[in-house]
Amino acid sequence: MTAHIINIGDELLIGQVVNTNASWMAEELNKRNIKVTNISVISDGGDDIRSQLERSLSEADVVLITGGLGPTKDDITKSVLCEFFGDTLVRHQQTYDNVKKFFERRGLPFTEINQAQALVPSKCKVLVNEVGTAPCMVFTTTYPQATFKQPSSKETSIYSEGQIASLSEKIVISMPGVPFEMKWLMQNSVLPLLQERLGGEAIVHKTILTFGIGESFLADKIADWEDALPAHIKLAYLPEAGKVRLRLSAYGADHTELEREVAEQIVKLNTIIGENIYGYDDDTISSAIGKMVNRRCALLATAESCTGGLIAHRITETPGSSAYFKGGIVAYSNEIKEQLLGVKHETLEQYGAVSEETAIEMARGCLTKMGVDYAIATTGIAGPTGGTDEKPRGLVYIAVAKKIRNEELGIRNEAHILSPCLRGTSGAEGVVEVICNRYVFTTTRQQHQERTANQALFDLYKLVQSRKS
Repeated sequence: MTAHIINIGDELLIGQVVNTNASWMAEELNKRNIKVTNISVISDGGDDIRSQLERSLSEADVVLITGGLGPTKDDITKSVLCEFFGDTLVRHQQTYDNVKKFFERRGLPFTEINQAQALVPSKCKVLVNEVGTAPCMVFTTTYPQATFKQPSSKETSIYSEGQIASLSEKIVISMPGVPFEMKWLMQNSVLPLLQERLGGEAIVHKTILTFGIGESFLADKIADWEDALPAHIKLAYLPEAGKVRLRLSAYGADHTELEREVAEQIVKLNTIIGENIYGYDDDTISSAIGKMVNRRCALLATAESCTGGLIAHRITETPGSSAYFKGGIVAYSNEIKEQLLGVKHETLEQYGAVSEETAIEMARGCLTKMGVDYAIATTGIAGPTGGTDEKPRGLVYIAVAKKIRNEELGIRNEAHILSPCLRGTSGAEGVVEVICNRYVFTTTRQQHQERTANQALFDLYKLVQSRKS
């Protein structure tokens, strides 16, 4: 089954509103093996709606429309659909009653313009919107080039109230553009309807989350494994800043068998790039770190300069992070670096705030001052000003640190402790290991902060994940 998504609204075209509906709808449809082949954003104009609807019906089995169902004059989707299907508007009593109650509960007048929300084309099936005022309307049509399979003896109809829809017919579904209303209708009415129409075809998706290796290098490393994938299992590369998602999609008749096959492929993949895999599906690098730190009954804190608290924000987005995240210090000024983190004045004078030496002292100070086992420190030049030839815009030093527990000391050696960019010292706070890396991210200020936060979490992940942690 194929689908087109049409999102209507001038506010989407001018960038006033971000089109989050399309991505959410496509993801939910894909989970159910409904292939989205086109996503369109069009204006509120009648000609645009009609022309896009004609195109979508000629190419897809299902057309999902959002937007243009409000009570104002610029909301014309309902009237255009009525005209397109040669229909007339009638009052849908259940929708009328729901809308009336909606306004009564809020102590608002039930005006004529609001009553018009209950007017729908007579030939459509109404899916009642219980969380808003605009109804969802479902139309069937025998448009040319229909691609649905013929129904079996058990698949004669998906509608009640005398509205028969054979599987050779196409479906047009019009929903409100308000995201929470659309999502409620999709989850409670639209997706179950489409799932019934789809039949027994199965699909399994699994996303493997990787870091520390670029897309082209990753593709080269797993080329033999990719070439050996069965024909019914497809691989997609989804790169982001500092990481690449690998999505496996398996198609077939038996869902359980597909899950087994995908699991086998992931085991094989782990033998090749296991060190670069930090999670699956909806995992985040922050949640992966949290699980490991929590298992060790350890604590974590942050000391941020150029990232301004973004790393702490990322960590605390994970539910339950209070069990292992103690807090963070935003040491934006040198004064705060000295007073709260114990960075030496001499270090700042000699090497500057943006330096390996400062980052290391920030990380060590965070461990000591916050009383934790792991720490992240960042200092850099996010721009757009402040760069020099020696220290260009985009430069950042990321230091990750940990206290080495007594049981670990027996497996440590001096050569390991003193390797490049790796500092290990002992003092009143015990033995501390700090790894500091230098990066240059030639991006905008916001992108620099985002990439720095991502990289800092990856660096900490590697430290926590290491065998000796």
